[in-house]
Amino acid sequence: MHFDAVLLLSFGGPEGPEQVRPFLENVTRGRNVPPERLDAVAEHYLHFGGISPINGINRALIEQLQNVQDLPVYFGNRNWEPYVEDTVKAMHDNGIRRAAVFTTSAWSGYSSCTQYVEDIARARKAVGPNAPELVKLRTYFDHPLFVEMFAEAVTATAQTVPAGARLVFTAHSVPIAADQRCGPNLYSRQVAYAARLVASAAGYAEHDLVWQSRSGPPQVPWLEPDVADHLTSLKDNGTEAVIVCPIGFVADHIEVVWDLDYELRQHAEELNIALARAATPNADPRFARLAVELIDELRYGRQLARVSAADPEPGCGASKNGESCRPPHCAAG
Repeated sequence: MHFDAVLLLSFGGPEGPEQVRPFLENVTRGRNVPPERLDAVAEHYLHFGGISPINGINRALIEQLQNVQDLPVYFGNRNWEPYVEDTVKAMHDNGIRRAAVFTTSAWSGYSSCTQYVEDIARARKAVGPNAPELVKLRTYFDHPLFVEMFAEAVTATAQTVPAGARLVFTAHSVPIAADQRCGPNLYSRQVAYAARLVASAAGYAEHDLVWQSRSGPPQVPWLEPDVADHLTSLKDNGTEAVIVCPIGFVADHIEVVWDLDYELRQHAEELNIALARAATPNADPRFARLAVELIDELRYGRQLARVSAADPEPGCGASKNGESCRPPHCAAG
């Protein structure tokens, strides 16, 4: 398959205090989130000057992508500038006819996969009938480079805490109903599977998987246990040191730098537990190589790169122009 360009498609984030509230309103539009909840989350961003780290990380990743392959790289977001609709129009104006779309989410699931499929369809519709063909690349939670980056991060972090630290993986919680949309527990099963791969590669026979950053009403069941509650349980059972690996995030989102590095660290200090957080891939050159390998699977018909295991979990394949990428795919409602 021939490509004229690469589109890095991401979530987006504010880059100044005046952008925080409009950004959060974009993210939560149609979800009836109370204003006081938006005010509380806004304070997380304002703690860092109103700047999310994600856009800067993505620009650095784009530089890495430009260094390791021969196609122009475009940048588009779902919730903030540069909006994907504007980016796809620019691609059309520049004569791009077909682009590979690399998303900054490794997983299947509605918010982590299907919404990106919808973003692609919406952007092409905004441009019109001559919009570039956009091919979303497959999920990559079990790609060897994904596992390698997190395993090396865990190993490096282990040098900073007392021996015998408990390894705890964390990912963004979602409503249990949402975890069923792409098949029974597909998102949580993929996270658990990747955690097993990383733990094994880092030499750990045991680990825990927990969830973080839930934002819904208490009457709606979400994936549990929460990372803070789990830390308390570990302390009650005599654990003195913990390595937290945010395997659900490929970059340092606010949910990493605030929820883990700030709030969870404070909680650990109150419990007198030594806590260290493993790095995310961010703009690691290997992350760019991972994207190129996914592109080359389609460009040159290369075999899919996956960590071999006896019980692999299914993932979403490539999709074109906002069409379903894994039948049956996530329901819209």
